[in-house]
Amino acid sequence: MGRIGLLVSDLVLSFMWIWAGVLVNILVHGVLGFTRNDPTGDIVRYFFSVISMFVFAFLQKLTKGGLYNPLTALASGVSSGFSSFIFTIVVRIPVEVTGSILGVKHIIHTFPEIGKGPKLNVAIHHGALTEGILTFFIVLLSLGLARKIPGSFFMKTWIGSLAKLSLHVLGSDLTGGCMNPAVVMGWAYARGEHITKEHLLVYWLGPVKATLLAVWFFNVVFKPLTEDQEKPKAKSE
Repeated sequence: MGRIGLLVSDLVLSFMWIWAGVLVNILVHGVLGFTRNDPTGDIVRYFFSVISMFVFAFLQKLTKGGLYNPLTALASGVSSGFSSFIFTIVVRIPVEVTGSILGVKHIIHTFPEIGKGPKLNVAIHHGALTEGILTFFIVLLSLGLARKIPGSFFMKTWIGSLAKLSLHVLGSDLTGGCMNPAVVMGWAYARGEHITKEHLLVYWLGPVKATLLAVWFFNVVFKPLTEDQEKPKAKSE
């Protein structure tokens, strides 16, 4: 897929990802009638969230690289060379943020009563550390899955989905457990809080630094694949 097609995919997937989270909540709490304090409702919501992640993993495969998370794009860009890194920073990430903002605007227009997105419930540095740690582990896991289980779409998606869900639950009461700056940016932009120190430090600086650290750590600990190792992986995928 050319770069223009990749950007279109990023924009659409970012827009859809925002809507997916809202629709899961509407289904669980509105249609099925579970209260927000009902543990059964949480289990049902987690179930639909995993299904949603499977759908988006398939869409990413279908679009041959479309992304909705700037941190995933950053990790990929850093690992793919200087030109890819610049393209990611200057073009892909802004497109993904734009898709999220458009998604939030459309949601608010359609459902004015919808909540205002994730909120920081701890001190700034505590929040930045939380989002950073969560991001570090999910990026590290994603890099490992891409190498250790080549070709197994279901297994990689299943492990990645459960890991993301677990880390989200761990950080949900503190920062929202987002691990996706574009999502937070969409809601923060709607509230007019996208340029606050809290938003920039917790949801951008912390996760971005953690992503770069995870990529560096992975490349130091695990040797790059040789050409002979890459060939079987390419054939299986």
